[in-house]
Amino acid sequence: MPPDHRFPMGKYALLAQILLEEGLVPPEGFAVPELASFDQLSAVHDPVYVRQVFDCTVPRDVERRIGLPITPSVVTRARAATGGTLLAARLALEHGLACNTAGGSHHAGPDGGAGFCTFNDVAVAARTLLDEGAINQALVVDLDVHQGDGTAFIFAHEPRVFTFSMHGEKNYPVRRGPSDLDVELPDGTGDEAYMARLETLLPGLVAQVKPDLIFYIAGVDPHTDDRLGRLSLSDDGLAARDRYVLKTCCAVAPTLGVIGGGYDRDVAALANRHAGLHRAAALVAGQAFASPRTVSIT
Repeated sequence: MPPDHRFPMGKYALLAQILLEEGLVPPEGFAVPELASFDQLSAVHDPVYVRQVFDCTVPRDVERRIGLPITPSVVTRARAATGGTLLAARLALEHGLACNTAGGSHHAGPDGGAGFCTFNDVAVAARTLLDEGAINQALVVDLDVHQGDGTAFIFAHEPRVFTFSMHGEKNYPVRRGPSDLDVELPDGTGDEAYMARLETLLPGLVAQVKPDLIFYIAGVDPHTDDRLGRLSLSDDGLAARDRYVLKTCCAVAPTLGVIGGGYDRDVAALANRHAGLHRAAALVAGQAFASPRTVSIT
């Protein structure tokens, strides 16, 4: 990636370093996924688009919509991130709770990628597990500052996936997807109002949907310092959000977390913010890597 690119690709390596330094990775290291396959990706995206990505022949206008150069390394990263979310989903079903160190590419829709999202990892994982019969009902809790339009479009006619997105009302994308539940928040919402809204919605939602598996997109772009978010959450507010979501969800169903968006110019601060998901997971699990409920970092 060009060093001046708007997408902070360096946050992933820094996040991994933080998790290692804080002892949130077991002695055997990170769980390493397989790359998402053509068939898995084509189950939710146009196969013509998937082939163009694999061959690095994406049309220029589509590449501009994605906002990333579609190079072999970017393609490998997108497939690995998607495979990571699928692996985290399988680990969550086995252990109760798991997290990916990437994922949450919720703008990629049926026709292709957009908004720094090449493939929709959550959609691929949900579709794969539904097709395998591993789950019968999934819930997507998307708390990125941007609406999860791609996920909503992919599952618009799939009753076995309930999509919930709580996001900024005056933000990307302009064309919103048909989520099962959309909650739009005004600029400058802040910690207290944000949590009050979430606490009125989430317990009833998980009770209503009765999911076999919950996908949590823990975007940190609602933060007050984020370049693309305007909801004015603090570090403490994001940490409280993650603890609350994981505690509420894990009491009902196996849950996996993906990091979602974050675009602070201070990449070290951004990576530390993303690590909050994993810290919350360790805390909610009670004791990292304890059986039968564990935290597995992929």
